[in-house]
Amino acid sequence: MALTEERRIGFKKVFWKIFGIGLAVVVLLFFLISIGWIGYLPEIGELQNPINKSATEIYSSDAQLLGRYYKGRDNRVPINYNEIDKDIINALIATEDIRFYKHSGIDLRGLIRAVFGVLTRSNSGGGSTITQQLAKQLYSPGAGNIIERAFQKPIEWVIAVKLERMYSKEEIIAMYLNQFDFLNNAVGIKSASHVYFNSPADKLNIQEAATLVGMCKNPSYFNPLRYNERSSSRRNVVLDQMRKAGFLTENESDSIKKLPLILDYKRVDHKEGLAPYFREYLRKVLTAKKPVKSDYADWQKETYENDKWSWENDPLYGFFEKNKKSDGSKYDIYTDGLKIYTTIDSRMQRYAEEAVDQHMQSIQKQFFSEKKGRKYAPFSRDLTTAEVSSIMQSAVNQSERYRKLKKEGAGKEEIDKSFNTKTEMRVFTYNGWVDTVMTPMDSIRYHKHFLRCGFMSMDPADGHVKAYVGGPDFTAFQYDMVTLGRRQIGSTVKPYLYTLCMEEGMSPCDMVLNEPITIMTSSGPWSPRNASSRRIGEMVTLRWGLKESNNWISARLMSQFTPEALVKLMHSFGIKGKIDPVVSLALGPVEVSVAEMVDAYTAFPSRGIRVDPLYVSHIEDANGNIIGSFTPRMEEIFSEETAFKMIYMMRSVIDDGTGSRVRRVYGLTMPMGGKTGTTNNNSDGWFMGYTPKLVSGVWVGGEERSIRFDSMAQGQGAAMALPIWANYMKKVLADKQLGYKVTDDFKVSSEWSSEAGCE
Repeated sequence: MALTEERRIGFKKVFWKIFGIGLAVVVLLFFLISIGWIGYLPEIGELQNPINKSATEIYSSDAQLLGRYYKGRDNRVPINYNEIDKDIINALIATEDIRFYKHSGIDLRGLIRAVFGVLTRSNSGGGSTITQQLAKQLYSPGAGNIIERAFQKPIEWVIAVKLERMYSKEEIIAMYLNQFDFLNNAVGIKSASHVYFNSPADKLNIQEAATLVGMCKNPSYFNPLRYNERSSSRRNVVLDQMRKAGFLTENESDSIKKLPLILDYKRVDHKEGLAPYFREYLRKVLTAKKPVKSDYADWQKETYENDKWSWENDPLYGFFEKNKKSDGSKYDIYTDGLKIYTTIDSRMQRYAEEAVDQHMQSIQKQFFSEKKGRKYAPFSRDLTTAEVSSIMQSAVNQSERYRKLKKEGAGKEEIDKSFNTKTEMRVFTYNGWVDTVMTPMDSIRYHKHFLRCGFMSMDPADGHVKAYVGGPDFTAFQYDMVTLGRRQIGSTVKPYLYTLCMEEGMSPCDMVLNEPITIMTSSGPWSPRNASSRRIGEMVTLRWGLKESNNWISARLMSQFTPEALVKLMHSFGIKGKIDPVVSLALGPVEVSVAEMVDAYTAFPSRGIRVDPLYVSHIEDANGNIIGSFTPRMEEIFSEETAFKMIYMMRSVIDDGTGSRVRRVYGLTMPMGGKTGTTNNNSDGWFMGYTPKLVSGVWVGGEERSIRFDSMAQGQGAAMALPIWANYMKKVLADKQLGYKVTDDFKVSSEWSSEAGCE
């Protein structure tokens, strides 16, 4: 039936009324959104400064990235547009928004195309611009259903338009790529480039760039780590789009598509990578709270005093508590995008870790071999069954499994059953973690077999810590034996005693009687044993006594001074813990950390001036402003003349004394001094060594003092600890770029003679 003219006019009026009302509704909708009456619209200040949680980066002194601090999946480090490879930008525009430079946030042509595609069920491409996707990333929470998502769309359009007014196209692209979550702890293009291809974001090749851009469609579905073939196919789609956009020729596109998708995946984890013990130590120090005595248990009195001293004297300790932003708020080490520049040299750190790994694997084989078939293993044979049970029960009580069972209300019988029932688990080996079946109790005992270690190396001139290894493997043994662990130092205490003697006017050539000695104390007679009977009954020089690490000589020297005098001197060396003023202190029963020992020994090559360890040179905020800079603290603790005497004597330890295997076995020829140390029953093995430009210290031992070699040959410091130091030094000297030379020599006054006082 044909429409009359009157009806046509009537339909037109209705159509335009509906159109006008619809248009008015749309305009009103966008107006209400723009003024914040509908949905969430960020304030202008928020749009100008989008809140992005950015990881803090830790750098070595040679500008290598050591790691990052971040929370959850926020491993994001923003970079500028000019730091992003051009192929990434081209791939993104070609695939996600070919008209990016022609619209102002909303692409009407693209939107119509997308609507048409939905209606016709054709694949016509998406309608969201890069700017809209950025708006979604920054300000849209996850939608629970399609209706909720539909209401979010117009809000994102308004935000997109506002973003386009405030930022250049280049800034928007950079913001989008910095914001995108590429999974696997890779948030932002910089992290993604490193994680998937071990490359900076401006050094990716075309196929790598296309792979990452391909993930933008759906990172979970096109995850190259899990779905290589699927991701490769998506990469080829991106390459086709780049060809269509004119960024690639047909031949280039076709040839690249034939290439396999090869990843160089670098897992990002706080427990992995270079210097994990150091990074964890630094995190704890920087974020430390002001010590409050009531927060410490009675048995932690010494810990409280040490922390209190650090808070008052160490600017690095509690840095983020002591220093605030310009607005008075606190820095957040996980989200503020800071840059921490350390004194660690990545090359020397790598050499240290290699030396530790090499020796610890070797000595661990020896330890397993010695303990094989022995029921008391890994403990010493002189422990009773009751003592072993007590140690094991203590380990059980400290385990995560025990805490979980206790939280669930389990009783002793249920807990004992759980720890003695075989279950599937993973255990540590030096060849990687291994899946096995054993009881949790057996697992605890197995892991106690592994010897632990601590190593630190620093420059005695400026205190810069060059290398820091807190244990054999951070994923398995996270207790840090550089700064947290404290163990008896044995004969490495003797240079402190000899320093006291030299300060009191004695000479390396002074003669003393080498025979057993008994010293009367308030608690009774003390008669130290000696490992060797060489030259017994003879008069020997103090130089000989130190190089042979003779206990009788040390005891005889101790008898000439008060223990309090030695304690005072040792504190001036930087030893912070409690030191009992007893005559046996001459043999080193005091517990000291590796870091303190290395700190103390810097005084010998530095003419009596001790320098505190310096771990960080400076810290920058996200804008590159320096918010903290650090300088070494130095203290003169003994005279130059005494330093010359000590260098002379400690060189003899290396040349032909207890540390001589440094020369005999490892072939190190440069001038150096040092001291070996072995505690009672071989519980602790130490080696402290220094050259004119480097002081390094090593400790090796069991988790418990009762876990040790039964054999002195394997358990002494010269066998347990010295090889790590020697292998490290060989690697350092071999790297000519580091600047350490075999010709380096100690700075000794030309007026001083080693024969002084030897008349």
